[in-house]
Amino acid sequence: MLIRLRFLFVGLILVLSGALAANAASAATILVFGDSLSAGYGLARGEDWPQLLARRLREKHPDYTVANASISGETTLGGVSRIDNALRTHRPAIVILALGANDALRGSDLDAMRRNLAKMIDAAQRAKSRVILVGMQIPPNYGQTYTEKFQDTFRDLAKTKRVALVPFLLDGFADKRDYFLPDNLHPTAAAQPVILDTVWKALTPLLK
Repeated sequence: MLIRLRFLFVGLILVLSGALAANAASAATILVFGDSLSAGYGLARGEDWPQLLARRLREKHPDYTVANASISGETTLGGVSRIDNALRTHRPAIVILALGANDALRGSDLDAMRRNLAKMIDAAQRAKSRVILVGMQIPPNYGQTYTEKFQDTFRDLAKTKRVALVPFLLDGFADKRDYFLPDNLHPTAAAQPVILDTVWKALTPLLK
């Protein structure tokens, strides 16, 4: 009797393990493809908004997982060079494209930035991934014309490419000094749940 119970127990473990492995294998991937604002710069492990997103998905949509391919300092040009490999590696159902801030910080040509973002959107759509384009805003250091053109680029691209848009990643706290690290550029851990809620609004309609 004891031996039989042991076999039953081992069998149950194998069945459960197989079910968990099957669920993990069938889970759809959400790829976060951004810069330091999404890479967790200056934060402890697990504090960044993509990690918070992964936790929320485990609770609300366990059929999705998160892969964060964000790199601090990344520009849209760098993103173009990496996007195909990231798409092949992760085969995402959804791509959250959050690049452009470093282009603006460097005063880069905005037409080139637009072309780069368009190439990444096109690559994702060819891979059958749905795209959320994340917009940014910048202070008027480079003049009003540059500032407005930068901001408008995200809205115009989202409309042209027919993708979802997060108008401003730092919406709700951009003017709150306490929500930023001493460099005045990168959000603190306290700001990450706010970012998550901002992204979540655009993401929720895409979740099956």
